[in-house]
Amino acid sequence: MLIGYARVSKSDGSQTLDLQQDALIKAGVEPEYIYKDLASGRKDARPGLDACLKALQPGNTLVVWKLDRLGRDLKHLINLVDDLRKRDIGFKVLTGHGAQINTTTANGRLVFGIFAALAEFERELIIERTRAGLVAARARGRNGGRPRKMDKHTLKMAMAAMSDPKSVAAEVAKRLGITTTTLYMYVNGDGSLKEAGSKLLKSGDMA
Repeated sequence: MLIGYARVSKSDGSQTLDLQQDALIKAGVEPEYIYKDLASGRKDARPGLDACLKALQPGNTLVVWKLDRLGRDLKHLINLVDDLRKRDIGFKVLTGHGAQINTTTANGRLVFGIFAALAEFERELIIERTRAGLVAARARGRNGGRPRKMDKHTLKMAMAAMSDPKSVAAEVAKRLGITTTTLYMYVNGDGSLKEAGSKLLKSGDMA
């Protein structure tokens, strides 16, 4: 089964979904299986995409008009595509720079595999950076126990680790030597900063 997703950035009527929907229907997606969002890809919540990803089942193919309709940024896109691969869900892009992605073809599967490799590479980098940071922290005398307060270095490692959708907050906090409560005081679940985290990065002192 083909499942479509369409998005425009503005909900004020200056942009419409008609072009994307027409292209998806022409590609074989039934209108009732097209999920939609009227939201910025980078900042706004996207309930349409959330519902689309939940609806997808093994053997389905997700179809989008252009690659930039799907991901918030490159990292988010890579993680999404890799998650589809692991769930045995196909992915097809109809036009634009990503039009060569179509897992129903050999070349498309090759590109899909490159995305998976990039996702794995990104996860390994996060793990490597976190471990290196912990080693550096121990070298400065923090050899065990929990630091009393969050500092900039720990915060940056927390942001990197939490940006991985597969990370578990409790495990990240344990690796960094802080409590989960402290972690969530500064960082959101997707690795973005909360107000306290933003203030800490802008300051020159501990927080």
